[in-house]
Amino acid sequence: MTIMKREKSRPDIRPRLRIMAGRDIAFGPGKADLLEALRASGSITEAAASLGMSYMRAWTLIRTMNRSFGRPLVAAVRGGTKGGGGAHLTETGRDVLALYRQMDEKSIAAIQPEWRKLQKLLRG
Repeated sequence: MTIMKREKSRPDIRPRLRIMAGRDIAFGPGKADLLEALRASGSITEAAASLGMSYMRAWTLIRTMNRSFGRPLVAAVRGGTKGGGGAHLTETGRDVLALYRQMDEKSIAAIQPEWRKLQKLLRG
């Protein structure tokens, strides 16, 4: 019988900003990651696979984002039976992603004084 040792790691803090549109999460960390993967690959299928999600889940997230903002964040082109389709971020999509990442960085920076105090109270 093998006993697994618990790895000690440094405490970390990860705030999660979510932009709500009614009951929907219009934008958050997972959607930001999806847009970054889509920007890198140009393919919803590849972006979804790189994040370990299904194509249908990725499309559901994209539809929610596109419905929540004044202009679509993602534009998709159908490929037909022989493929050739693709997707890309619109200008609005690029702007939303950049603004979200800036807000995320600022939120992490803003909580550092309290986080340093809280770390001292953690075990180990």
